[in-house]
Amino acid sequence: MESFTPWIEKYRPKKLNEVIGHEEITKRLEALVKTKNIPHLLLVGPPGCGKTTSILAMAYELYGDSFQECFLELNASDERGIDVVRKKMKDFARTVSLANTSFKIIFLDEADNLTSDAQQALRRTMEKYASNTRFILSANYSSRIIEPIQSRCAVFRFSKLSENEIKEIVKKISKEEKLSMDEEAVKAVEYISEGDARKAINCLQGAAALSEKITEKEIYKISSRAKPKEVSEMIETAMKGKFTTARNLLDKLMIEYGMNGEDVIDQIYKEVIQLNLTDEKKVKIIDKIGEYDFRMIEGAQERIQLEALLAQLSIL
Repeated sequence: MESFTPWIEKYRPKKLNEVIGHEEITKRLEALVKTKNIPHLLLVGPPGCGKTTSILAMAYELYGDSFQECFLELNASDERGIDVVRKKMKDFARTVSLANTSFKIIFLDEADNLTSDAQQALRRTMEKYASNTRFILSANYSSRIIEPIQSRCAVFRFSKLSENEIKEIVKKISKEEKLSMDEEAVKAVEYISEGDARKAINCLQGAAALSEKITEKEIYKISSRAKPKEVSEMIETAMKGKFTTARNLLDKLMIEYGMNGEDVIDQIYKEVIQLNLTDEKKVKIIDKIGEYDFRMIEGAQERIQLEALLAQLSIL
């Protein structure tokens, strides 16, 4: 096991047909590669759903050995200002592609973090160098990309990966790394990842560093998450009016798993949806969860707020 190699890079597919999930999108990208007729693209979707992986796989297929010379990847989270557009992008876009393909690609990851001025400068650059450079942008929120840039791009919308797709990724990596995982451990990774492949792979690598035999307990421990049934037990105990017992269960969650207030609130919300309660009760509980979540975000003491939420559940 190569403990110092991030698995997110080690197992990143080099071909579009190896990408798990988003079959319709990968088919469209394969068609673009085949015809070598690629427009400017905008990829929109939640983190860890395969946007960057799909574009890198497309670029590997398109350029082969000339990948380094013809593909420039920038991350707008690090370089948000107008200088990046004026210098790095323009310098790269000015030069002619030496590969069999007549154009190069500039991939701007997390483009929704670009400042408004940088986006205004980018729209002109996209037009000026369209003959020999294609711009591909990825974003978590399309609303943060200005309309003129959106109109210049073909938009590909990604969704979270399904549980089966996360399971396929986990089983593929565990087989390659010769890890032993039972079904409960795989389900735990699915639960924690929430459709985010990056989160699932990093969680798996963290657990594998401790032991090649991975259990459900280790997965929850490494990710600082509680088991769903433990959170459900705390909620149900509070709703029975046993506030002190529920408070002790909260202590256990926060100390044993090292969870912070926002993690606990997030898991309480997820478990309330699954509880066997009437919609009327769920509405009341979620309303209270939203209120206490807002208080914590605004800076209120998280321990007091969580206990106050348990007290509200006891009243309900």
